[in-house]
Amino acid sequence: MMKRTLLCALLLAVTTAIPAGAANLVKTYSYFSIGGSTLEDIEKQLSKHGPQVKSTGSRHPGATQMAFTTRISYARQAGSCRIADAVVTLKVKVILPEWRRPRKADADVKLFWDTLSADIKRHEERHVEIAKNHARELEDALKATYPQKDCDAAKAKAAEITAAVLARHDRAQVQFDRVESVNFESRILRLMRYRIERIQNGQLPPA
Repeated sequence: MMKRTLLCALLLAVTTAIPAGAANLVKTYSYFSIGGSTLEDIEKQLSKHGPQVKSTGSRHPGATQMAFTTRISYARQAGSCRIADAVVTLKVKVILPEWRRPRKADADVKLFWDTLSADIKRHEERHVEIAKNHARELEDALKATYPQKDCDAAKAKAAEITAAVLARHDRAQVQFDRVESVNFESRILRLMRYRIERIQNGQLPPA
């Protein structure tokens, strides 16, 4: 029922915009429409209309754009300067596909799409969770810094901490994508079997 070429083509990715990580989260969703009545049609539509990821230069079935911003205030004391407060905000835009099902599309194609689209959303939401975790880590690390000799040194320390946390964030996102892409086909097959069981048990409506 499923073509391996389609399964191999649907590699999910994240795009990251720099500045810094976040304890405050602002999340929005954006959708792009695709058509097609077969798996091959859907593959072509995703390749043509999916969001383009700068890091790869190619289009993907879904993406999460992230922007980290940090507001830091400093307090001068006798012979030193410290970070008085740090507030990190993460803005994310989750981009997801929306299939306009043609009347002639078979039920098995709809079953596959329902499984795939749910997995795409789960994948992108996990990217958001990874970013949120590193955002909290960044905010906590900034607040925990020791006083420096002056505010220039305190700012340099904040920049050093930010760069280190963001580097860990980027590595975590890349590793997540790597694991997901390796397990993609087996995961989709497992999810489809589970969805079919739920349909047969009356827990989900027929495709």
